[in-house]
Amino acid sequence: MQFTELNLHPGLQRGIGEAGYITCMPVQEQVLTNAFGGQDLYVQSQTGTGKTAAFLIVIFQRLLTESILNGKKAIIMVPTRELAVQVEEEAKALGKYLPFRIGSFYGGVGYGEQERLLRNQVQILVGTPGRVLDLNSSGKMHLMDIAFLVLDEADRMFDMGFYPDLRKLIKAVPPADRRQTMLFSATLNNWVKNLAWEYTKNPREIEIAPEQVTVEEIDQILYHVSSENKIRLLLGILERENPESAIIFCNTKRYAEIVAKRLRINGIACEFIMGDLPQSKRLQIIEGIKGGDIRFLAATDVAARGLDIEALALVVNFDLPVESENYVHRIGRTARAGKSGKAITLASEQDVYELPGIERYIGKKIPSEIAGEELLRPDKSAGMRIRTDFLSRDGGRPFEGRPTMREAKGRRERNREGPAGSRLRDKRPAARRERRPSGERAPGGPPPACGSGGSGGGNAKPKAPPRHIDRTAGGQDLAKLSFEERMAYYKQKYVPKAAAGAVSPPRSEGRRRGGKGGGAAASAEARREAAPPEARQARKQGVLGKLLSLFKKD
Repeated sequence: MQFTELNLHPGLQRGIGEAGYITCMPVQEQVLTNAFGGQDLYVQSQTGTGKTAAFLIVIFQRLLTESILNGKKAIIMVPTRELAVQVEEEAKALGKYLPFRIGSFYGGVGYGEQERLLRNQVQILVGTPGRVLDLNSSGKMHLMDIAFLVLDEADRMFDMGFYPDLRKLIKAVPPADRRQTMLFSATLNNWVKNLAWEYTKNPREIEIAPEQVTVEEIDQILYHVSSENKIRLLLGILERENPESAIIFCNTKRYAEIVAKRLRINGIACEFIMGDLPQSKRLQIIEGIKGGDIRFLAATDVAARGLDIEALALVVNFDLPVESENYVHRIGRTARAGKSGKAITLASEQDVYELPGIERYIGKKIPSEIAGEELLRPDKSAGMRIRTDFLSRDGGRPFEGRPTMREAKGRRERNREGPAGSRLRDKRPAARRERRPSGERAPGGPPPACGSGGSGGGNAKPKAPPRHIDRTAGGQDLAKLSFEERMAYYKQKYVPKAAAGAVSPPRSEGRRRGGKGGGAAASAEARREAAPPEARQARKQGVLGKLLSLFKKD
């Protein structure tokens, strides 16, 4: 179906034509066929299929042609600031010749401009749940004149913990019989379905399910590579592919910054984007890569959903995503709207555990190869310690240094289910693991220093074992002794002292000498001395037994 076949307002039809829309995509045809009568919708469609234009056209057409809706407004809820800005831009493009004020409302920026938009009676509101609820509770934003409620990327909002906020928001707008509700999502999980059943009125369910989860036009390949060679392989891929533009996805904010800085050291201009960047900087970067001013971008999953970058040539998964669905959303940044693209994934021993779940989700095996030496390039940043600019709120370790709850849970499951030789045995706290001299490695992330140097620099020295742990026995390494030899050594070293009663004087001894608390300490000592020999011997054996049990665990 062509857009020109629809009986649309002339100004809207003109905006659609100038925006480059000619033929309706399947989701657009289904939405436009069912929504003009005010029917609530519950739509599942994969990313990059034109959902945004579909619901915007419905809103514009109904506001323009139905007198009962004069003065009414529409609110479109999205999970991220970047997506809010993108929807706002598309609304302005489609509504270029329409008499509607359009504005976006999200956190990370001041309230002044957003409050000015509200005073000027903006009619199309695009926002994130937190900022919208904040403005509503302060009395700046009134939601009772809302005639359209759109929840875009609903599953992503639930993943980000916005479910309670969405419930509060829906209670602040008119009831279901006085508004049109349209819910859009790439996947319809139980949370999304419950919200649709609870807060919509007889919704029409539309499911545009492709035969395969991933876009067929995307050329996918996976390289098995060791952690220390990830940067070298990335350099080789970028040299070989020479893409016009590329996004490099990392699992954490910290590693997005580290990868970008290592690429810069190697002469490749690369920016990074994460949630902790100032909003003005994030918008500047998004505009730069969309406009072609920025060629390479290292990003977290903040850029994996909803961002529409024209003709993105290459997506690189520097880390395998923890969530299988995020693999689809990441590579879906390329091959948008029928175009072709390429997605390359680097799987190291650190994150290869995520691969089976991803392949089950997409329903096929990802073609894989071993990264040969001919594809690796020298890394000028090898051995350098990369300092990150975004530190934790207490001024200490960088953000994302510790694993998220999901990453920690995944690692525990892998420890239980993986082969014995691959189980992780480092039980130290995350903060101590971060300071290990072998590199800036974090759970699920790559080693920031490639080669043998690690991130601790060329002069990094291995940490000595804690002083209170005895690691030698007569010049021998205890770890190399058999269990019987270690027990004999421990018995020789510790048992005579315990048997002779050569224990440290109790804390009360000093107090007894000083006079303070002496009566109670002296009476306790007298009771111990007056005890039968069998009781004293049992007490000593109990202490000795505890010591020996600790040594067995060593």
